[in-house]
Amino acid sequence: MNPEIFTDVVLAWIGPVPVTATMITSAALSLLLVWLSAALARAVVRRPAGRLAGLGRITFRFLHDLTKEAAGRPLPLLEAFAGSLFLFIAGAAVVGQLPEVAAPTSNLAATSALAVLVFLAVPVAGIRVRGVGGYLRHYLRPNPLLFPLHVVSELSRTVALALRLFGNMMSGHLTVALLVALVGFLVPVPLMALDLLIGLLQAYIFTILACVYIGAAIRVVGEGE
Repeated sequence: MNPEIFTDVVLAWIGPVPVTATMITSAALSLLLVWLSAALARAVVRRPAGRLAGLGRITFRFLHDLTKEAAGRPLPLLEAFAGSLFLFIAGAAVVGQLPEVAAPTSNLAATSALAVLVFLAVPVAGIRVRGVGGYLRHYLRPNPLLFPLHVVSELSRTVALALRLFGNMMSGHLTVALLVALVGFLVPVPLMALDLLIGLLQAYIFTILACVYIGAAIRVVGEGE
């Protein structure tokens, strides 16, 4: 019997690295998103009046406004990071509607990896803007005795990010799969549409929370300087 990682069966091994269905789906989705993003970028440059170019500008404006409100100023790197998160989670919600394909975000390992990326991005952004000393000082405010609470707070919100996304995506996918098995494909179609809508909403919520956390690190470390 093949071993499992977070209930995901290991299909093969590349040296010591296990390969699961979630990893394959995530890699395929990532490559597809890179291709689509490149197509949108080419359309904006070569055919600025076309529909693809319009879609590209709408996507850029959405990410620009979202990150600007969260961080208080335009940050191109944050826009790229937030855009990657949103497009991946939204794309996972879409591919999760395909027969025999589970959304990568319905696996706790995948949502944990996304949450860890956000956890690491917070200090990286703070240090990049204010330096090591400027960022670390906010852990000691308003009192150095609160340092452990600051650390616990950042760890707990990382866990909450992972579990929130995992719970919502997994529950919706399991409900649709159960109804398909019981009553056939056509009857659950409205529920599948609702599941897709919830997935897109979760992508937005996850992305905006990531932007808020990063924006808070940038702003908080600047107070009093």
